Amino acid sequence: MSGKLGGMARTIDTGSDDLLARVEGNVGIITFNRPERRNALSEGVYRGFGVALPAMAQDTEVRVVMLTGAGGAFCAGGDVKGMNEANQSGGKRSGQPDGLEDRVAYLRTRQRAVSLAIHEHPKPVVAAIPGAAAGAGLSIALAADLRLAAERALLVTAFANVGASGDFGGSWFLTQLLGPAKAKELYFTSPRLTAAEALDLGLVNQVLADDGFEQAAIDWCQSMAQRAPIAQRLMKENINRALHCDLATALDAEAPNMIRAMSTADHREAAAAFVEKRTPTFTGQ
Repeated sequence: MSGKLGGMARTIDTGSDDLLARVEGNVGIITFNRPERRNALSEGVYRGFGVALPAMAQDTEVRVVMLTGAGGAFCAGGDVKGMNEANQSGGKRSGQPDGLEDRVAYLRTRQRAVSLAIHEHPKPVVAAIPGAAAGAGLSIALAADLRLAAERALLVTAFANVGASGDFGGSWFLTQLLGPAKAKELYFTSPRLTAAEALDLGLVNQVLADDGFEQAAIDWCQSMAQRAPIAQRLMKENINRALHCDLATALDAEAPNMIRAMSTADHREAAAAFVEKRTPTFTGQ
């Protein structure tokens, strides 16, 4: 596998128009595609994630995954309009089972297939937020390793506004990022955070200009994709483990990962490039 900054884009068939996937260079791009509903979640979105994330994990050309939304929004989370329609008709939402326990199992399965799969994906995942990220949409953005936001982006937990407690891991990710007191504040009061405010809090890593945001985000991801992919995968593994282990366990697990990374051709190339004062070219080997 060789580094690619450009090249022809190719599509991945996700089995649903609600979630699109393509590969440009070394970046796999997953796009929420329900702009008429501000990219709210749907059965098609869930099916698409079940295809796109494993495909990009196996794709040797993909080194970084970028998650974004079409039509100026990231993801509005649950389809509140659809919820209201179901409530008014007295029926259940399309695709959802009957019965409390079945509905709990249904939600657990979909949370694991999206938020957990993003968090545990073997490659870095970057959420590129062009506009609103609300409710479960924000939770999914928080599941990513890094977040880029357009200047116009708005981030809001939103659950309190619709009388819901929250899903897709937002409570866990916010607590890890900001601590329990701030996480509770954002959940209880549901403020609409601007991109600048989210940057100050540490919810997003960088704010990019509105004009040309998607391409700028892709370029940002392409730049990261030119770094050593094996080392990045092992870094993510180490940091994810640190969320739930003690120091001794972390040290014991870092050692084999470090030895493995330093046994790669990429490490030898980086060491040579450092001595020769040039930019290394990583092959993922």
